[in-house]
Amino acid sequence: MKSLLSIEELTGEEICSLLALGHKLKAERGHHAEQPLAGQTWALIFSKSSTRTRVSFEVGVSELGGRPMFLSTRDTQLGRGEPIKDTARVLGRMVHGAIIRTFDQQDLVDFAAYSGLPTINALTDLEHPCQILADLLTLEEIYGVGAWRGMKIAFLGDVDNNMGRSWMWAAKRLGFTLALAGPQHALPKPETLAALDCPSIICTTDAAEAVRGAMVINTDTWISMGQESEKGTKEQAFFPYQVNAELLRHAAPGHSVFHCLPAYRGYEITDDVLEAHAGAIFAEAENRLHAQKAVLYTLAQA
Repeated sequence: MKSLLSIEELTGEEICSLLALGHKLKAERGHHAEQPLAGQTWALIFSKSSTRTRVSFEVGVSELGGRPMFLSTRDTQLGRGEPIKDTARVLGRMVHGAIIRTFDQQDLVDFAAYSGLPTINALTDLEHPCQILADLLTLEEIYGVGAWRGMKIAFLGDVDNNMGRSWMWAAKRLGFTLALAGPQHALPKPETLAALDCPSIICTTDAAEAVRGAMVINTDTWISMGQESEKGTKEQAFFPYQVNAELLRHAAPGHSVFHCLPAYRGYEITDDVLEAHAGAIFAEAENRLHAQKAVLYTLAQA
């Protein structure tokens, strides 16, 4: 693995290896025997604002011995229209790796190609691989290593988004059942499902059917960055997919609720449900650090 651009590009074995390393690095936090990023500078290039992603990567790079350098589009010539391939060829001569949070997946792909640097997808409109690795790490902490085998996982709301696509590729690679529920216009496109060719992925407009028997129930904000103008229309369409106590009556005993945060209480999830499952939800946030350290560690050894 030379870069992490998507869950799609990982094998099941690579995902499992990253999870195992994430558990190990979490257990060893504060006394790592190795500093694989010692003497290295990693650029964090962010076109989208962030709390968890920025903090977890800056801390992770530092804890593995490296130096993080944060660059927003306001800090670079990207904000004035410099082509991504030119920025990439400059940074490729100066830093040791790049962590990119942006809109267009192709910008990420082009940066990796032109820079020659190990490059990490810290979120694009297409995929959010680091969050899925953190979610799987959290799932294994709660239910045991490899517990996703034979498990049903549900994801509700605007499921044709970066989280939904990354969850679908994880289901394809690992073989668990994934039920996606949302209004018809927000379900994965037929061409997406055809490319996946994964019979364990279920799409439905029935929230209760998706949650029925699920051990992990996921949701995400209905209004992604850049979609603020659609707020009123989206809220009306998505309220039937709110994760609330009534819906969770259909879930498996001992279920968990996940949310990648930030959460908008009273919209995609109710306050009482979030607080009841805060242990898992904030463990997900913490595990961004450990999953991403596993990615950084792996790329440093490549």
